[in-house]
Amino acid sequence: MYNQDYKNAALAALKGNWAPAVLASVIFVLITLAVVGPSEISSFTQLQPKTSLSISGGVLLLYIFVYFPLSMGFFNTFRSLLDEGDTELTHNMFADTLKKYGRNVLGMGFMYLKAVLWSFLFIIPGLVMVFAYAMTPYILKDNPELSAWEASPRSREMMKGHKFDLFWLELSFIGWMLLAILTLGIGFFWLYPYIYTAFAAFYNDISGKNAPVAVEAAPVAKEVP
Repeated sequence: MYNQDYKNAALAALKGNWAPAVLASVIFVLITLAVVGPSEISSFTQLQPKTSLSISGGVLLLYIFVYFPLSMGFFNTFRSLLDEGDTELTHNMFADTLKKYGRNVLGMGFMYLKAVLWSFLFIIPGLVMVFAYAMTPYILKDNPELSAWEASPRSREMMKGHKFDLFWLELSFIGWMLLAILTLGIGFFWLYPYIYTAFAAFYNDISGKNAPVAVEAAPVAKEVP
């Protein structure tokens, strides 16, 4: 499939479902801001080193136990929309977050940790590995028999030969990202559903799981006798 195929599949799934999709995005962003907010505030205020260190530690724990599993639920809620037409996006986001919660925390934690460790070596290999591990959230949900540690290697194997494809797909949204920035970020509430539903279509393609909500086929012309 081509980038436009993934985008068409995303738009088809989102048609008539933008309201619940935007609501899920708003909730996800607000929770994310609540996680990173204390760290950002402390960086602009004069705090004692001990207090600043305590805030940083608290933020790290929030990242691990809130943001990591929630991001897994956020990515997969748009896949449920794509595959099943399930419009309970906010409910599904939290349901996927809490189902096998400990495994989700560890699985997403290992994914981010590996990407960070690669980045410490060299910037470019680190970026490459971000794309190599990008399918981990979907694999965690699709393969409950896998351990938390095994999900990211499965993603790395799946993404062999496809890392640039995902990079190119993400880059194709750059124009929309610039427009979203011009709206003071409000446009991202609509852009995130578009991007992550397209990413879900990408996962379905490379994993061999074809979504029912795909690009609409052109009508077949009837034979003229």
